[in-house]
Amino acid sequence: MPQYCVYKNNSLTKKSYPFLLDIQSELLSYIDTRLVIPLSPMANFNNQLIKNVNAIIRIQNQDYLLLTQQMAAIPVGMIGEEVMFCEEQRQEILRCIDFLITGY
Repeated sequence: MPQYCVYKNNSLTKKSYPFLLDIQSELLSYIDTRLVIPLSPMANFNNQLIKNVNAIIRIQNQDYLLLTQQMAAIPVGMIGEEVMFCEEQRQEILRCIDFLITGY
């Protein structure tokens, strides 16, 4: 499963979080879980985001909020089909993760 790929969410949370961003290194693809960040429609947040923690990712002509503060390891079976790659937003995603962890 490629890093920085957005997938459909197959878990019970798919109504609130229809997509998941895989951030786990492909070097650890043999592990039966993946570290993901959920994505929720921006409209659910009244255009409010946590500066330096949330990024906006456009999927299928709609803006989704990257909920970095809710990243979690989930079983691979909860991950659905590939939707798109976000490699071009890699630095922004890493900045959000870094700020969440270090505060810088």
